Amino acid sequence: MLRTVAVLALPNAAAFELGTACEVFGIDRSDTGGPRFDFRVCGPTPGVAMPTKGGFAIVVDHGVEAMRDADLVVVPAYGMPQGTVPAEVLQGMRDAHERGAWILSICSGAFALGEAGLLDGRRCTTHWMHAAALAQRFPSATVDPDVLYVEDGRVITGAGTAAGIDACLHLVRRELGAAAATSIARRMVVPPQRDGGQAQYVDTPLPPQADTLAPLLAWMLEHLDDDLGVPVLAARALMSERTFARRFRSETGSTPAAWVARQRVARAQELLERTAAPVEEIARRCGFGTAALLRHHFARTLGTTPLAYRRRFSCDPADQAS
Repeated sequence: MLRTVAVLALPNAAAFELGTACEVFGIDRSDTGGPRFDFRVCGPTPGVAMPTKGGFAIVVDHGVEAMRDADLVVVPAYGMPQGTVPAEVLQGMRDAHERGAWILSICSGAFALGEAGLLDGRRCTTHWMHAAALAQRFPSATVDPDVLYVEDGRVITGAGTAAGIDACLHLVRRELGAAAATSIARRMVVPPQRDGGQAQYVDTPLPPQADTLAPLLAWMLEHLDDDLGVPVLAARALMSERTFARRFRSETGSTPAAWVARQRVARAQELLERTAAPVEEIARRCGFGTAALLRHHFARTLGTTPLAYRRRFSCDPADQAS
């Protein structure tokens, strides 16, 4: 269970990425039904002002020993020269991982994970501008420059800047359930889960478009139990099917079918957590139609079954005890 979180602030830390970890894990959200974590920011020089990329300095209260009992160690982006992460920091990360803690990097924080040997033989990502350098420096890692985050063996690497939010919310969802992640996202006023990848944000000129599919996406979320095939959606958007499919992928980074399936799984997660409805009924309400199809998408997306998910995350203690 995710309870204790240590965020590692290295010299020249990126202010936004450091703030992202503090925003997701460092605020008590129990007043609105969200989680509360035992949270600490640590660094190699506690009590000493460290520069950030934001043009100001920070002072952390905890040294690297704060990682010893953490369930999660977050490594935000930083700007230290290659090979200069202190040895005690790298060892602390390795020790945390070896005892089963999660390790999560945001943007260039992946380079510290690489120095600690935590990317060896793993898939990972970083900001698309740094992906080639990460792959060159750590050739035993498999760097995917087209995704928002990667989870591989209790190591999560997030892409640039805002993708750190996606990575953090992914871990909250995985450990504490969809309701906890949604509660944090609602307070942060961000989507609880984005589809697509960072390839959407690479510097590629796109033709200007006066309108977007946002109203249609909002309508789709309200009608997940309807027929949401491309012919229906294209007609609603007043486009040809080919134009609609191209626009949908451009705006979401996903095909309509994949986007709908993921949103239906997310809705099923919420219903499994918050209601006692039978799986067959939940499948119908989410648009899957049958429990068999819901189980198929659950296994492919989450690696578990609806009933196992309910036993772990249900708000009803009777379900958790069964």
